[in-house]
Amino acid sequence: MGPKARKEALRKTGKKGPAQNEPAAKVEARAKQEAKAKAKSDALKAKKAALRGNIATRKRKVRKQVTFRRPKTLKTPRKPKYPRKSVPNRPKLDQFTIIKYPLTTESAMKKIEENNTLVFITALKANKFQIKTAVKKLYDIDVAKVNTLIRPDGQKKAYVRLAPDYDALDIANKIGII
Repeated sequence: MGPKARKEALRKTGKKGPAQNEPAAKVEARAKQEAKAKAKSDALKAKKAALRGNIATRKRKVRKQVTFRRPKTLKTPRKPKYPRKSVPNRPKLDQFTIIKYPLTTESAMKKIEENNTLVFITALKANKFQIKTAVKKLYDIDVAKVNTLIRPDGQKKAYVRLAPDYDALDIANKIGII
């Protein structure tokens, strides 16, 4: 704002400028007084705040571990608009692929007669539990336990021990081993 504009503004408001009517000492004294009053009001505000208590401090959560672990967020299950596969895959190992055929060797027959055990050649990838369930489904018999080994020719042999209330000879006759 230029000097002319300042004079015009002072004339409109009706105030007199400090340089026109008042001596410099008076202006300085008034400035000191205003500064004192401001300092006093600031001090009073600070006093009030101190009496009221500091609201700015807030309670922090007490951490009991030194390592920070990211919180587990909500993981919503997928809800696809359409299936990505038209038909789901059939299981590769069902009971018919797990058990290939029963063994009818001399040693297998001995196992049937003496140990109440049937001997099968099974899929290489089948485990004992799968073999047990497959025998249960195919022949409707309870299995006590299954022992497996992989023969030198690369096939898996399973010794299926039957539950005491089943007779391996009867089951072998029903299957057609004997």
